[in-house]
Parts: sequence; C-alpha cells; structure tokens
Amino acid sequence: MSKLVLLSLWFLCLSVAATPAQGPETDYSKFLHSSLRHRSLACTSCHERTDNSTTPRFPGHKACTDCHRGQFTTPAIPMCVICHTDTKSNNPPLKNFPASFNEPFNVKFDHAQHMTGAARPQAGCAGCHNAPVNRRAGLSIPANLAAHNNCYTCHTPTSRSNAGREIASCGVCHDQKAYRPTSTNARSFRYAFSHAEHGTRERLACANCHKITAGASQTRQVSSTTPSQHFIRTRSQTCATCHTGKRNFGGDLGFGDCKRCHVGPTFRMPT
Repeated sequence: MSKLVLLSLWFLCLSVAATPAQGPETDYSKFLHSSLRHRSLACTSCHERTDNSTTPRFPGHKACTDCHRGQFTTPAIPMCVICHTDTKSNNPPLKNFPASFNEPFNVKFDHAQHMTGAARPQAGCAGCHNAPVNRRAGLSIPANLAAHNNCYTCHTPTSRSNAGREIASCGVCHDQKAYRPTSTNARSFRYAFSHAEHGTRERLACANCHKITAGASQTRQVSSTTPSQHFIRTRSQTCATCHTGKRNFGGDLGFGDCKRCHVGPTFRMPT
C-alpha cells in the first residue's frame, strides 16, 4: 500500500475520531433538518401525508425511535419538548405545528411544467395568481403554509406524475436552500397598470404579454413586459407594443395625458 493511501486513511481516522458521537453534549431540545444525519434521510422517512391538510403534522414516535431509541429512554435528554408540552404528564399534548421556521427551505416551481396537460390549473395562471397587489398592478404569489392550498389541489397524498413519479412529498417542492420570494415591489409596479383592465374584456390572456422559458431560473421563468412608452430601446414587448396611440381596442387611448400611466406618490420624473 502506497504512502499516499496510508496517509489518506490516517487523516480519515482522525476526522472520524474528531466527530462527536450523539450524546449528552448534543442539544436534543432542538430539531435541525440540516444536521448531517437528518440531511441523508428522505422527507418521507419522517413526514407522511395521510390527508390533504395544508398544515404538516409532527412525525410519529417511530420516525424518531428508529435512530434515537437511546435518547427516548434517557429521562435527562429533553427530546420530547420538540413536539410536546407538559412532558411530565402521562399523555403530553402536542404543540401546534410551527408556521415559520428558523431553517431556510427553498421553493422549487417550474411554470413550464404546469402549463400543459393535467398539470395546468383549470383557471390557468389565475388558478394561483388571483389577487391584485400594489394598486392592482401585480398579482399575488402563493406563499407560506397557505400556499399548500393551491398546490394540494393536484398534489394529493397519493398523486403521481404521468411518468409514475411520486409528487406528494415535501422534497418535490422544497430543499434546504435559502429562498427569496419574487418581489412585488419591482419598478414595473410604479406605473398605473391594472391586470383587471387587461383581461378577458380586451380578449387578452397572460400569454399575450408574458412568455415562459422552460428550465430557466426562478426570476427568469416568466418574462415581463417592459413599461416603456416613450423610448423603445429593447426587443422585448413593451406597453407601446399595443398602445400605439391608435384606437387599438375600439376606444380612444388618450395617451397624451401623462397621468394615464404615471400616478400616485411613487412616481418620480426621471432626471
């Protein structure tokens, strides 16, 4: 055996010896998904959906005792307080499942996958983005535990994709990465734009203004129309694509008035 291999084995033994085993020095009053051993487990090892409730449930005892039988039978280790209150009683009540978390959980969503076949919501984009925000210029984005109401319409506990892949467990949409929701305070929202006034009445659909790019990153999956009327310096769609100053939709657009698009305290004349 070469000296390089022996040296590598020696360093490996040192690193294993330096890794603390589970014992009293570990804080068992807190649960971390990010711990080395928890990260190696599938979400379904602990979380099992038995109904379509939007709030997850604490795993049963078996999910813990498979690995932590020693801690469960040691009174001095406070593992029970992770899920229970008043642990001294014979039937300790469960805590409410937390609505916010100290650990980051990314939200993975691919718009292109949800625009065809059975994966497409019956109401299309409006099935998920249905409430106006920022003076009706934007549409709401499902967030927090309440977002499960939208997802669980299709992602039921027994649901599978057309290819037979399981699409009901936590890991389908979440992983342990930082998540930054798409901001609804973008520059576009400073303009007097209303989705309600650009809908079925004008025979417009979301795809008339927004294009979807399959496989793109979160912030680039759905394009936005550039809110430019005066100086068209981009090849993408702009307000001027439709608003040409002519009677496009059977009415006088009247875009000679600045206040038609620029209203409210957020508007600042560029310098």
